[in-house]
Amino acid sequence: MRAMVLERPGAPLRSAELPAPEPDSGQVLVRVRVCGVCRTDLHVADGDLPGPKLPLVLGHQIVGTVEAVGEGTQGLSAGDRVGIPWLAWTCGVCRFCTSGRENLCENARFTGYNVDGGYAELAVADARYAFPIPAGYPYLQAAPLLCAGLVGYRCLRMTGDARVLGIYGFGGAAHIVTQVALHQGRRVFAFTRAGDVEGQRFARELGAEWAGASTDAPPEELDAAILFAPAGELVPVALRATAPGGTVVCGEIHMSDIPSFPYEILWRERVVRSVANLTRADGIEFLELAPRVPVRTRVRALPLERANEALDALRAGKVRGSIALAVSAEGS
Repeated sequence: MRAMVLERPGAPLRSAELPAPEPDSGQVLVRVRVCGVCRTDLHVADGDLPGPKLPLVLGHQIVGTVEAVGEGTQGLSAGDRVGIPWLAWTCGVCRFCTSGRENLCENARFTGYNVDGGYAELAVADARYAFPIPAGYPYLQAAPLLCAGLVGYRCLRMTGDARVLGIYGFGGAAHIVTQVALHQGRRVFAFTRAGDVEGQRFARELGAEWAGASTDAPPEELDAAILFAPAGELVPVALRATAPGGTVVCGEIHMSDIPSFPYEILWRERVVRSVANLTRADGIEFLELAPRVPVRTRVRALPLERANEALDALRAGKVRGSIALAVSAEGS
């Protein structure tokens, strides 16, 4: 199969021909149609996340069709449309798995990190973590739902009943979360890089009430904020913009160090928390909700062989919405 392979962190991906994988018991073999390109892919490729499997096929926003099922695999059949997310496998027996917190599993494996992902024509996945794709979503439009959507939705849930929501970093996750938040009757204020007029315009087109630079003060206090930018220096900024009792949610898997800040901006029961991964319940709930909103994804497609270009565009902040690799003609 064709694949784009990471040989070592910091190096460009290499085009390669790899042996086709085969599904074991409980697994499915998926013909990849589209694979979204995520900031977490950048963190793996750039060496921000330690210890990836090498060589490695990146990619964890996989949308495709089941090609074959392993022995004993239940619930899926050849031809089913499925999506494969970041969380690839959990043990089911640790204290986190047995308490409804499988996203924190002590033995978890992750797609495009510990196991090969979707920058390839074929991928093997645990059938438990292969989610049915909602009807009405073409492969390309479905890809961002698998991480930007799922993890973004978990971040939104962590804001509780906040009515005035600030979103820092307006990329793939933000453009989906904004639509869900508005559907829920919330108000959205968008924060982008300074001078990013196009990004601010994009946020307002999606329904954000206000858009400005990340260091700007919003027109009123936020009930909660979500950070989709991997910049630790924005945590104190968001805390200052958030009302007493509010929550600042850090949605990135990797973030630069958070600088020290005065206790007074945390005081009065403000909360800073992170979000890690997702659960199957998140996946089922969000993928049932997305068509009802309805969530519309804006996705730029590039062919598999241009994966390095896609990563560069994301690294430079030049992506409006999401970017994905069209692995097959059907995917494009």
